[in-house]
Amino acid sequence: MKYLLLFLALGNMQLLAADNWPQFRGPDGDGRSDAKGLPVQFGEGDKMKWKTAIHGKGWSCPVIWGSQVWLTTATEDGTELSVLCLDKETGKIIHDKVIFKVATPQFCHKFNSYASPTPVIEDGRIYINFGSPGTACLDTKTAEVIWERRDFVCDHYRGAGSSPIVWENLLIMHYDGADNQFVVAVDKTTGKTVWEVKRSVDHQDILPDGKIDSEGDFRKAFATPHVAEIGGKPVLLSSGAKCHYAYDPKTGTELWRVEERAQHSASSRPVVGHGLVFIQTGFSKAQLLAIKPEGSGLLGPDNEVWREKKNIGSKPSLILDGEYLYGIDDGGIASCLEAKTGKVLWRERVNGDYSASPILAEGRLYFCSEQGLVTVIAAAPEFKVLAQTKFEDGFMASPAVSGEALYLRSRAALYRFD
Repeated sequence: MKYLLLFLALGNMQLLAADNWPQFRGPDGDGRSDAKGLPVQFGEGDKMKWKTAIHGKGWSCPVIWGSQVWLTTATEDGTELSVLCLDKETGKIIHDKVIFKVATPQFCHKFNSYASPTPVIEDGRIYINFGSPGTACLDTKTAEVIWERRDFVCDHYRGAGSSPIVWENLLIMHYDGADNQFVVAVDKTTGKTVWEVKRSVDHQDILPDGKIDSEGDFRKAFATPHVAEIGGKPVLLSSGAKCHYAYDPKTGTELWRVEERAQHSASSRPVVGHGLVFIQTGFSKAQLLAIKPEGSGLLGPDNEVWREKKNIGSKPSLILDGEYLYGIDDGGIASCLEAKTGKVLWRERVNGDYSASPILAEGRLYFCSEQGLVTVIAAAPEFKVLAQTKFEDGFMASPAVSGEALYLRSRAALYRFD
């Protein structure tokens, strides 16, 4: 009997895990889902269970735990920063709460929003970060604030974009601004600082007249950190302005770094596999690096296994599925590469411009464009489009999955399809 109970408990835990989408890019932070039975062909009114209008402007992705879907939004001028909770089955708004009021918001580029970082959710708590305006931990039942921090500040220059992550008892956040750049970890229970580390390399813009501009694009970044097991130990992978760092997540000690001075403002989340770390270098023309994460300090050419310079996304993150890497560049060129060698197997145009990262489920890739085109492609070494649908509005947020349902946030609404 005890073995039967253990089997049932493990089965329930697996089902619960499949129902949750707790952070940017899903359960493992890599855009992959174990879901079965997601819709392939869908659209406005087609397999749509509900559609809920979302006020304000926000590019954060929905996160899901149990029966709840959460996301953030903001007024266009950034003076009010809010969080919403929706019922997963009905789309009804349960909580709609202003978390921070900002008297004098920093500048935010019109392409960005004041609510672009995606929250992190776990049983009973959600962690919400808006960059410099503040971070808050909320009770998911009541939406009451448990703790908040408003003292982590940098000049985001064009708006915040990096999402927080949870690892063990830590909430880890990036603050890569035009004035200063640092990574911080707080105790997720209390909000108290556990460690804070300043970036070891301070990149600056060199103006045409040779003078240094200390408040430029070359110093900021928008990337979300990622913890992976490398060499049997947890490693925090953390992309900054023109450097890609590895830290000990327990202490913030820098382990190694890769410098890429030709590109700047990394925005994607790294992926890991085959003993390699795959890093997109950022703007203005991203490249893809396959790095052997061995050694300490500044890693050199011997650590670079391969590099791809064409049609790499600055904003959309990659998908690693078995032997293959899939991605899409900002202008809509999708590609499939051999992960171990970098060999390009196919490279095809998918109409539109892209900021959202794709997801993978049941051998299918879902790409959502800024113009509202959703394209489903087979995750295979041969290019095959399975479905395409045009929506009324475009997508800046990446999709989320729960059970057999697909959740899409457009500029104006949140959808559920199943």
